[in-house]
This record gives sequence, C-alpha cells and structure tokens, in this order.
Amino acid sequence: MAAVDYPSPVKFASRLKDGRALAEDVWSIYNVANLPADCINLGQGYMNFAPPEWVRKAAEEALDVVAANHYSHPKGRIRLRQAIKKVYDPQLHRDLDVEKEILVTSGANEGQYSVFTAFLEQGDEVIMFEPFFDQYLASVTFNGGVPIYVPLHPPANASGKFSSDEWKIDPKELRAAITPRTKMIIVNTPHNPVGKVFTRAELEMIASLAKEHNLLVMADEVYDTLVFDGKEHVRIATLPGMWDRTVTVGSAGKSFAATGWRVGWLIGPEYIIRPTLAASTRIVFCSNSPLQEAAAAGLEQVQERKFFQTQTAEYAERRKVLTDCFDTLGLPYTNPEGSYFILLDISRVKFPDDYAFPQSVLGRGRDFKACWFIALEVGVSSIPVSEFYCIEHANIGEVYARFSFCKDVDTLRHASQRLQNLKQYIV
Repeated sequence: MAAVDYPSPVKFASRLKDGRALAEDVWSIYNVANLPADCINLGQGYMNFAPPEWVRKAAEEALDVVAANHYSHPKGRIRLRQAIKKVYDPQLHRDLDVEKEILVTSGANEGQYSVFTAFLEQGDEVIMFEPFFDQYLASVTFNGGVPIYVPLHPPANASGKFSSDEWKIDPKELRAAITPRTKMIIVNTPHNPVGKVFTRAELEMIASLAKEHNLLVMADEVYDTLVFDGKEHVRIATLPGMWDRTVTVGSAGKSFAATGWRVGWLIGPEYIIRPTLAASTRIVFCSNSPLQEAAAAGLEQVQERKFFQTQTAEYAERRKVLTDCFDTLGLPYTNPEGSYFILLDISRVKFPDDYAFPQSVLGRGRDFKACWFIALEVGVSSIPVSEFYCIEHANIGEVYARFSFCKDVDTLRHASQRLQNLKQYIV
C-alpha cells in the first residue's frame, strides 16, 4: 500500500515506511469522518458504554488526592502493583515481587513497545501469527526488528458457524520460520481478531520451540478476562521452563471497558522487567497517576464482586445477538472463544464493479471494497481483515470482515436488523 508522500527538505526515517506508519491505515478509512453519520460502527474495538460505576468513582476520588495527581514511580503506583499481584499470583502460580516482576505501562501497547526497545537489536526477527494486531508491525520495525509472518489457517470449505479454535498453526511452518536471527515470538491469546484461545497443546508446542531456540515470548493476554463457553485460558508463562523467557501483557482498558485510560502492565522475571523499565522510563517516564489508582481499586474488588464472571456473561449475550444475525444470513463466520470480535465470511457478498468506491480502498484487498459497500448500503461498518496480514498472505484475510460486539445490546440489535438487508447482495 502506498504511503503518503510529504515533500520535505529533510528525509524522514525509513522506519515509518517499513512499519506502514505513513500509509492510510484501515482506521483512517473506516471512521466516522468518512462514513455516513448514521452508520453503526462495529469495526473499531471500543465500547459505547462506561466502565463500572464503582471503578469510575475510584477515579473521581483519586483526583481529590494530591499525590495521585503527580508523577508516579516509573514502575507504577505501588497500590496498582499490589493489586496486580493479588489477581495474578494464583493465575501464574507465583509469589510475584511487586518491585522486580511487575511494571505498569501507558497502555498495553506502550508496554510492548518498551519490550521491543529493550531487547531488539537491528535485524532481529520477531515471529507474528497472522492475522496480527496491527500495532505489532510498527512497534517491531521502529525498534530495528524484522517481522516474520506465520499464518493461522482457517478451516477449508467452512459453512455456517465454526469455532475460532479451528484456525490452526502449522507446526512445520512455525519451525521453518525460525532462523539464527529469531529473537522473539508474539503469542496473542485470546486472539484479536480471530477470537482464538490457544490450546494447552498449541502453547506447549510453541514453548518447546522457544526453549530449543532460546527465544523470548511476548504473551499478549489483554483479553484474558473475556473467555467464553468454559474454555481454558492457559498462560504460557506457567508452562515448564517458560516463566524465565515470557513477559505477560495485561490491560485495564480491556478488563474494565476503559480503553482511553491507557493503563496496562507487564509481568515477568526481573531480567525482562528491569531493562524494559529502563526503556519505558525514557519513552513516557510514568503512566497516568489517578487512573492507576482507579485501576487498582478495580482489581482489588473484582473477586468479591465477581465482576469478571458477570462481564463475561454480558459479553456472551452481546456475542449471541450478532451470531444469531449471521445465522439468519447463512454466511460462514467464526464463533470466538475469547475477545470481542467475530469474523464474517464476506466472499459471497456481491457489489457492482463500477460502484463509487473512494480512492483509499482501490488497489486493496476485495474485503476493503466489500466492507465499504456494506457500510454505505447497509449502514453497519466493519474492518477488512487483510489489513492484518503481510502482502504475501493477504488473500487469507480478504475473505473476512471483522465485527466487534463490545457495544450495548440495543446497538447490536439495531445493527443486526440492518444487516438483514445484506441478504439481497449475497450470491
């Protein structure tokens, strides 16, 4: 995809091109500025409802505390680190050291970026499973890394509802992707956008390769509180020999419907956290102080309030609104075991060849045109999945559109009513 050409007497860094940073990305195309005012946005993964009242109240109370309005320690506020320890100790089967093994970051994304800064040398290779969260690409390349793509393969000839678990890694492809330059593997589970929750056997296979080749594993587990249908969320850091080479990524934004708070955290051994702290301190110095206090209050109370169980049930209800809709359309789709995205097979959605598409979607995958057509003609926006692939594998993604269900039930029902109009375009 072509980058915007900015005339300048001083040449900008090549990393911006390598990381697609100057290209018109999918979020710029499918946003409220470009779509009809009444289009229902199920593309971007942000909520249209507030964090729970008791967490918001904690944020308000923090603003009345003088110390909570000033710089926090770069490691994060001690109350939040202690709250993270309370929640994660039993899940990781460890007695976490809040001074050495937990780092609060300005959102999960900054935390990941800091890990790349701390560990990547120029030319180091990072394995990413496709489709990948798009921020990975720029974060890796900006820090001198080289992304190596290994696709998750959807089931062949799928019809109707199929589980996100049916997207599979080819172990031979993964092994073949590892070279002497490989430094790291990113494992995103629950997965965005597939909704796959990696099985214990899959994680054991990845762990075996990581130990064999001395690789660092970044376990992006920001959707860890959104796992459905009794599926087991296995933390790769708990597998034998993996604590010492894994950094686990978490997010208050995903856990408490507060994506704009930009509070995340990293958990791992001191040899990972200490250099990452050094990088993070130079990138942002410290994270938002009052919202760290609010996130701490949230984590302190989740067990007694059974909040995560209640929230998961609410998201399961939202998921069902969309899956019922897709069932009536008769199009294949993934039933996600985790996160809040559904991939709909749009390969049978027919649109005129001479439709008035904007220049921004021309020359992209077929899914870009299909998503634009659906947004304008049906009034519901989604995200084309080929955006989350390298050029060589984009054909896998262009079959799908990503719909998010992190919206209130009434909005999802309204969107489902509109999506019934898609039937007239299905061949």
